[in-house]
Amino acid sequence: MVTTAKHKGNKRRDIILLLASVGIVLVLNFIAHFYFKRFDLTSEKRYTLAPATRKMLSELKDVVYLKVYLEGSFNPGFTRLRNETKELLDEFRTYSNNNIEYEFINPGEVGSPDDQKNLEQQLYDKGIVPEQVIDRNREKTSETLIWPGAIVSYDKKELPWQIYTRQIGVAPEAAINNSVQDLEYGLTNTIRKLQRTRKQEITFIEGHAEIDTLYRYDFMRSLSEYYTVNRVTMQEKLKALQGSDAIVIARPDSMFSDKDKFIIDQFIMKGGKVLWLVDPVQINQDTFRLKGYTLGLKNELRIDDMLFKYGVRLNPVLVQDLQCAQVPVNIGFKKGQPDFKLFPWIYYPLILPDLPHPIVRNLDLIKTEFCGTLDTVIAKGITKTILLRTSRYTKLQQAPARVALAMVRFQPKEEQFRDSYQPVACLLEGAFSSVFENRLPSVIMNDSAIAYKMHGVPNKMIVVADGDIVKNDFQRSNGTIMPLGYDRFTGQTFANRAFLLNCMNYLLDDEGLLQLRSREVKLRLLDRKKIELQKGKWQFINMAVPLLLVIGLGVFQLYYRRRKFAR
Repeated sequence: MVTTAKHKGNKRRDIILLLASVGIVLVLNFIAHFYFKRFDLTSEKRYTLAPATRKMLSELKDVVYLKVYLEGSFNPGFTRLRNETKELLDEFRTYSNNNIEYEFINPGEVGSPDDQKNLEQQLYDKGIVPEQVIDRNREKTSETLIWPGAIVSYDKKELPWQIYTRQIGVAPEAAINNSVQDLEYGLTNTIRKLQRTRKQEITFIEGHAEIDTLYRYDFMRSLSEYYTVNRVTMQEKLKALQGSDAIVIARPDSMFSDKDKFIIDQFIMKGGKVLWLVDPVQINQDTFRLKGYTLGLKNELRIDDMLFKYGVRLNPVLVQDLQCAQVPVNIGFKKGQPDFKLFPWIYYPLILPDLPHPIVRNLDLIKTEFCGTLDTVIAKGITKTILLRTSRYTKLQQAPARVALAMVRFQPKEEQFRDSYQPVACLLEGAFSSVFENRLPSVIMNDSAIAYKMHGVPNKMIVVADGDIVKNDFQRSNGTIMPLGYDRFTGQTFANRAFLLNCMNYLLDDEGLLQLRSREVKLRLLDRKKIELQKGKWQFINMAVPLLLVIGLGVFQLYYRRRKFAR
């Protein structure tokens, strides 16, 4: 009887404990439904959204819907990118009060082959760039075309979000890691573009032989997705820049008058942003194309005093760099037709950003043409940040400089390229002082209509010692305008557009947005050499050891129960 009563007491106690445990779990889940808390134990806080992102999500007034096309059977790298994307979307949904909705779509499983082809064409037209993934191992080599991007819709508008960005010369694992780092920035930036009601205004300055509109069209078109873009011929009009938030001075080739300089200077003093794209050395492209040689002369623009006052000096030199683009050269004739061959052209440096600033972090190669260099100079209260610099193997050629296409036939001597890491682009931040300080008569300084300011408000500008960085190719035969950064000789697309857009975003947008790009996710990769050498060993450990543990545990339990009940 005692044993029976004891058994019933234990049973009652177990039931009570079970019911209490279930009740506690239900209560905790009910409370958790109203409160959200996540503990991020990663060293780089990869699962913690930035304050600017959380604020933006909390202010969403409508549903943001994403069609994510990063779905399918991928290699481990893209599987990781897909999983990280889904986790980020879940995080965004939590902070947005469920105003983020998404679905993952495999383009290879949408309807018939014709439907799949139409979908892929639509994705490409909307701005998603496909990626050809090649996986090689001892058994086989496979190729897969994937579409690592999403179409984001909000308030009857939609924009593409390129989730994965390939980088020339960067290992696939590192490119995946860089794309993971930029997930929050990319999605936040896309949503912010969709949210905008009033676009800021960017003005392209004209009237000083700036680069033709056809050759800067792609940059202007890309900017129009973010901002209102227009063009202004200043003609010494005092209010020529009124209403503009930023101006772009794109490869001018003639002098600025004092009145135009005054208008630009006062625009800066009153908070206007400037992107200077200036060639320190002028190259006559027509002469070079026709004759195969030309003479590079200092580009006399009369703005050196302005830039010097703001904190930078353009150097009248041409950069020669062994890390360069290629150009076609006729090496003879075959069957009566010219025989063109691609040669490295050291006057077209390819710049790989390697500095930590969010404007250039993780960018691919940037193509320049006949670029110069710049130096920073003392300017009180101005912070200077170098954004772009040449490679280790750089040589400087002082102007006047003779440039001949025939140079491609001679092998450059590496030991002559010792002017390493020359600065090409610089960010200036602070309260600038007017270049006309102590140079104006009192009648102008005191004129209320002019409203002259000797010292400006906190501001920023970017100076690039290359005007051709903004130039897209244009085919006059059929009127086709090529994308900015596209090289028709090699078929590569360089990161010129991304760099220039980042510049304008930084100058005009909330700085918190680009600070998202400074986040780093540590790359924890397996040793490929060890994988190849110890593949069989680890396969055995992963498959056999768990099975042996289960068998061992079963044998131990059987032995233990026999001994227990035998007593």
